[in-house]
This record gives sequence, structure tokens and C-alpha cells, in this order.
Amino acid sequence: MSQTANKTGKKISQIIMTTIAVTIIIIALIYFYKMFRRAKQFEETNDAQVEAYINPVSARAAGYIQTILFEENEWVDKGDTLVILDDREYKNKVQEAEAALQDSYAQQEVLAASIAAAQSGTLINKDQISSSKARLWQQQQDIKRYENLMKEEAATGAEYEQVKARYDVAVSDFSAANNTLKTSYSKIEELKSREALLAADQKRKQTILEFARINLGYTVITAPYSGRLGRKVIQEGQQIQAGQPLVSIVNEKNKWVIANFKETQMSAMMEGKTVDITIDAIPGKVFKGYIASISPSTGAKFSLLPPDNSTGNFVKITQRIPVKIAFTDTALAEVKVGMNALITVKK
Repeated sequence: MSQTANKTGKKISQIIMTTIAVTIIIIALIYFYKMFRRAKQFEETNDAQVEAYINPVSARAAGYIQTILFEENEWVDKGDTLVILDDREYKNKVQEAEAALQDSYAQQEVLAASIAAAQSGTLINKDQISSSKARLWQQQQDIKRYENLMKEEAATGAEYEQVKARYDVAVSDFSAANNTLKTSYSKIEELKSREALLAADQKRKQTILEFARINLGYTVITAPYSGRLGRKVIQEGQQIQAGQPLVSIVNEKNKWVIANFKETQMSAMMEGKTVDITIDAIPGKVFKGYIASISPSTGAKFSLLPPDNSTGNFVKITQRIPVKIAFTDTALAEVKVGMNALITVKK
């Protein structure tokens, strides 16, 4: 009786094992059939990651950090103040430049007054010329009259010599008055030439002032665009240098996926074609997107040291070509930069 039961048990076990094996085979066949059918209809790659612009917020000026107004992973809007530097040195530079510019304005006013005084002096010189010209004319008449008297012997030589001396003095005065006017004009031209030099110096000092004000503005560091900040690696009181990165900011309003398709899959790729995007970290949800652009070369050619097959060490490897996938969906708060994705493109 026990032998019959054992045989029956073994037979049932064999039937169960056979049924399980057949079921597994059927399931595997169905799975591979679906995979084969899907491969005929779609091109897929899991060599894809979510990307976004991640830019460092750098210092434009050197100095000590006075205040830090952000926390790690904080959302900030464009223009929000992130870091304030000690600005006392930069304020002194601005005040120094302002003083230099004011000095230039004062010099310009002094020069303008000097030119006005010189121009007024020319009016006096012209009056002096008119006066000396009148005296010269009078002396010319006197000497002509005495020359006639000398011919008639009605005047002595001593009297003629006195008149001649007064005439010579009048000629000298007239000449001196003309030379003084020329000198005044030359002085005016010299002063006017200094106007151009002073204007150039004033422009240079204005530029220095504007540059000092720009540097002062750099002591307040703001967010270049709206996004989420990264790690906080600076502390208050720390000395930073111009160009030093302070924190990274992620532009979460503009995300995309870079999918690296095999070169044998590229026949199905076309700009504008719709795709399905599945994020590994968000199972059960399919995002929609489209092919925004296709790289002009393989990823290997863009590497720092591209392979050189002319060395003789040739091993044929299927190359991958980066394809940029843009999201059609706008609600992407749960999609984080760097997440892995599966891209499906219909053939």
C-alpha cells in the first residue's frame, strides 16, 4: 500500500514539475515574442540621463564674505541676493574717483575763467592799439609840419629832434600794442588747447569712477536666473578671489534628456519625432517628449582623447550618437537632473 502511495506521489510531483516547466517555457516564449515584436516597432535605449544647465555663481570681485543669504538646495528667483562682500575698500575707491573727477571739473572752471579773462584782455589791447594809433597819427602830422618849418628855417634842429623822438616813441608804442594783442591771442589759443587735454583727462576720470562703481556693485552677488541652489561650500568671513565659484545653480525650468542611441538605431531618429520617456526613479509614469536635435558625430569623437584606429589596435565597437530629447510635459518637479531614463522611439 505504501509503495503504491509513493508511486502516486512521485507521479504527481513529476506532473507538477512538468507543468511548471511548460508554464515557464510558455511565459518565456511569450516574453521573447513581445520583446521581438516590440523591437520591430520601437527603438529603445536606457543609456540616457536627465540634463539641465548647472552653472556656477562666481564672484566678480575679491573680498571677505560679510553675509550669506542662502541655504543648500534652496529655490531662488532671478536677482535674489546670495552673498554680500565687505565693501568698505570699494566705497573708498568710489569716493577717491569722485574726488578726482570733481578736481577735474574745478580745473575746467578755472581754465574757462582764464580764457574769459584773456579774451577780456584783448579788448583792452585793442583800445591801447586805437590810442597808440591816434598818438602816432598826431606825431606823424607834427613831424611833417616841422620838416616843412625846417625847410623854411622857421624851426631849430633841437625842436625837430624832440618832435622826431616823440614820433619814434609813438611808433614803438603802436608796435608794442599790436604785439601785446598777438600775445593775448596766442595765450587764448594755448588755453583752448588745454581744454582738449582737460576734457580727455575728465573722460578718463569719469571712466575710472564708473569702473569703481561697477566693482562696488560686484560686492552684492545675485542669482543669474531662477533655479535651485546646490551645496553650500563657503562661510562668512572667508576670503574669496575674483572668479571663484561660490555655489552652483540648477535651471529647473529647462530640462532635457541626452539619450545615446547605437549607430544602428539612427535610421529611426528624426528631429521633431515624438518619444516616450520613462524615468527609473518614477516607475509607472511615462513622460512625453520629442527629438530636439541629433549630434553631428559620435560621442567618442567629442571625448578628450578620441580613439585613433590608425595605430593598428582596431576593435570594432558599436558607436553611440547623442540625441537631445526635449520634454513636452511641463510638470517636472519630481524629475531630478542626473536621473536615468529609458527612451522609446517608434520606428
